[in-house]
Amino acid sequence: MLRLTRYQWIVLFAAWLGWGFDIFDGLLFNYVTPNAIPTLLGLTIGSPEARAATLYWTGLITAIFLVGWAVGGILFGPISDRYGRKRVLLITMVLYAVGTGLCAFVTSIEQLIVCRIIASLGIGGEWAAGCALVAEAVPEDQRVEAGAVLYTAAPFGLFLATGINALIAGHFFADVPEVSWRYVLIFGLIPAAFAFWIRTFIKEPERWESAAACAAPPRLREIFTPEIWPRTRSALLMAMVALLTWWSCNAFIPVVSANLAQTEALQLGLDKGATSVLIESWKTQATAIFNTGGLIGTLLTIPLAKHWGRKPMFATYLGLSAVSLLCTFGLDLPPQIRLYMYFFIGLTVFGIFGAFTFYLPELFPTRLRATGSGFTYNIGRVVAAGGPFFVGSVAAAGAGDTSVVLDTLFMVGFVPVLGLLCIGWVIETRGQKIPD
Repeated sequence: MLRLTRYQWIVLFAAWLGWGFDIFDGLLFNYVTPNAIPTLLGLTIGSPEARAATLYWTGLITAIFLVGWAVGGILFGPISDRYGRKRVLLITMVLYAVGTGLCAFVTSIEQLIVCRIIASLGIGGEWAAGCALVAEAVPEDQRVEAGAVLYTAAPFGLFLATGINALIAGHFFADVPEVSWRYVLIFGLIPAAFAFWIRTFIKEPERWESAAACAAPPRLREIFTPEIWPRTRSALLMAMVALLTWWSCNAFIPVVSANLAQTEALQLGLDKGATSVLIESWKTQATAIFNTGGLIGTLLTIPLAKHWGRKPMFATYLGLSAVSLLCTFGLDLPPQIRLYMYFFIGLTVFGIFGAFTFYLPELFPTRLRATGSGFTYNIGRVVAAGGPFFVGSVAAAGAGDTSVVLDTLFMVGFVPVLGLLCIGWVIETRGQKIPD
């Protein structure tokens, strides 16, 4: 049970909202790609050409988005260390809200990419500021719990995105998929209102104010000095493996679900309207199962990190991630069972991220906390960008055939295995105080 003061709860809730809406805006686009991309390209939704184009452009736009996310994290990390956590939290929330909202009004793929880049910069910057804010505001003995609770905002963001898409695209505008996606993306503006609420209640952490008053401005190169480099390397390796695995899987949940549903609809002889409803239903089902597993997996990082230590915890999650992916996409399973298997992917591939919100701030001193956390967590997205692009390109080359998509995702299961080979470089921080 978290033992926090009223103000510390407000800080945790503010950062929780920032990260939850971060994920909400970041992934809202994934739900609408089967409708948005064909519409912008002038293709018939559900046709073989549309399915292949959706896979290719989903992979490419997601890759660009991840690179922008990384740039935002690298850019705003030092800004947060120099000018404050609260200011950066506010600016980045407005930035990603506006970027996502603008996506609703685009008329071409090029415009869509520009808007996604704007959103990605804000999303990348928000994470480092929010994590540093919580790590510096809560008591030492509550840091793991607070960090893991902070990351439960990610399933919240995904549940919210799932619900908005199901309500708008699956109910109110189910018969007009060519325009439903625009109404879904307008909801991306919601976080902007909460950003101004945060400005009213939150102040800068005393730990940061003390460090900022007497220390030199942070420099990115400092996290590569001999004494800090082992910690930077530890953070980089775990973040890169986790991000590459997560994005390679998660970016294609709506696409896989839509393909399976379209195949089912053809066998049942459903009309256009009924097919659209089935697709949205299956997308909602798969994502909700994945999110539920992710929520449980996130909370499980608390006992594992505190009783086993950070290194055994990472090894456990990576090993089970490989097993869940190889079984889900390698076994011959009925479509509905395959959707249920997303629970175990969420439990492991998603769950591991509950550790980064407390582990990365533990590695770096106060004056470099947002710089180091932001860089190591977000630069991994440059590597991770290759995952969705690879999966999307290979699947598109197979004309969007569901079996090709599943075979490609099966190969992603070997990425966590590579992470296990690097586990010896992970720095153990169990029982240590957060560096000043």
